Amino acid sequence: MVVKYLLVGMAVWTLSSVVHAQDTQSPPAGPENAPATRSEPAGTDAAQEAAPSPLTELGSEYQNSIELLRNRFRIDYKVDEITMVFFREYGSAPVVLVRPDGSKIFQSQAEGDGIFWYDADTFDMVNIKNPVPGPWQAVGRILPESRVMVLSDIALHAEPLPNIIFSGEILKSTAYLTNNGNPINYNQFRDVVELTIEMTSTNNPDYDNFGANDQLIATFEDNGRGMDEAPLDGTFTGQFNLSVPAGEWTPVFRVTTPMFTREQVDDPIRLYTNPVELDVELDGGGDGYHKLLIDVNRELVDIESLLVDGKVRFPNGDMQTFSITEPSSNAREHLIVAYEEGVFRVKLTAYGTTSEGRDFILDVPEYTFLAEAPEPEVVDPMLNEATDSQSTPDESVMTEPEVSIAEAETPPEQEEMGTGKLMTLLLVVNGTIIGIGIVVAVFIMLRRRRGIKSAPPMTGDAPPSSTAKSGMLDKLTGLFKKRTPADKH
Repeated sequence: MVVKYLLVGMAVWTLSSVVHAQDTQSPPAGPENAPATRSEPAGTDAAQEAAPSPLTELGSEYQNSIELLRNRFRIDYKVDEITMVFFREYGSAPVVLVRPDGSKIFQSQAEGDGIFWYDADTFDMVNIKNPVPGPWQAVGRILPESRVMVLSDIALHAEPLPNIIFSGEILKSTAYLTNNGNPINYNQFRDVVELTIEMTSTNNPDYDNFGANDQLIATFEDNGRGMDEAPLDGTFTGQFNLSVPAGEWTPVFRVTTPMFTREQVDDPIRLYTNPVELDVELDGGGDGYHKLLIDVNRELVDIESLLVDGKVRFPNGDMQTFSITEPSSNAREHLIVAYEEGVFRVKLTAYGTTSEGRDFILDVPEYTFLAEAPEPEVVDPMLNEATDSQSTPDESVMTEPEVSIAEAETPPEQEEMGTGKLMTLLLVVNGTIIGIGIVVAVFIMLRRRRGIKSAPPMTGDAPPSSTAKSGMLDKLTGLFKKRTPADKH
């Protein structure tokens, strides 16, 4: 126990000696010190020189390995406002700041009293106005290699955009950050800032973008994806597709942190219209092919360098890809199969070199054209008759239309003849039925008359049965017999 207290006492005595020594002399400048908050405005000679850091790390390498003395720093008495960033383990609780007098500042109680605190999953950003000079300490799960960063004058340095730039171009731009004029090489700082580029219209009435809204073009990343060459190398890369109207624009590079925003405004640039020109010749590629013509604005683009990668969507939904890689001074040509009528859609990506020698990648807007079926040839009968009258009898080919016309007129006559035959047949059938009826009636009448004449006179001795039979016969024949006046009485 005595040895333990002795060791603690020696550590406290050592810390007090270091604090006293640093209170009596100015802190040395070195690469381990963070940049200062007080600096000259950007663009002056004084901004090029790094001012002394308002923070000084306390304790030797051995003392910083002791948990109670880690992350100690000193704030200079000349500092009126300071913004610090503490990087900690992902998802850990915010750090706790300990003032020189031992009082603590918690994130949940930090609002007000000249303190602004922003906490994220991986860092804490703290802004303190009129901080207490002297040794401070940050307690928390701070990353082992982390150092306190003092943000003073964050600036974005981006590559200027080229003079000739096209609407629809896929462009790469790189940028890096500085803090008080010194490059920020700390990898974790990428989680603190957001780098973007916007296009603001100059509202020049001579261009198509007059009155257009601001356009967010790209966000710079340092993650090794897309066009970024390496992750966490301090170089931020922006890949943007300039799918905005052509015209005059002002590029605005913006650095955004949870507490402040910095902008870099470049000179206005002109965004040229898409230089690729497309046209099509229907059936221009021979029997069954359309010819697609691809040319460029040769004042802005070197035609010899043009490469094309595209795809064709046919009216039935089928897709066909093609590439044109052979250099030529003429417009590029591609044959499209014309096996179906309807709307054809062509989408291209062009690669080439501007007239200034800069390579570019261009997203060409979709081009469409309509292919219609040929109209059927209409044959005029009158024209054929006139031609037939002028032709010779030996031209058997020209006599064919007359035959076809005669055949076309035959069905109505045949229809009329069929109706006449039907009427005649009905009359014959009805006449036959009437004739047969008349013959039968005459035959019955003659037979009745003959029967009356040949019948013997009836006597009273006649049997009853024969009398009844003759009476029934008389009734039947009487129906067809013409009645006389004597019969009526």
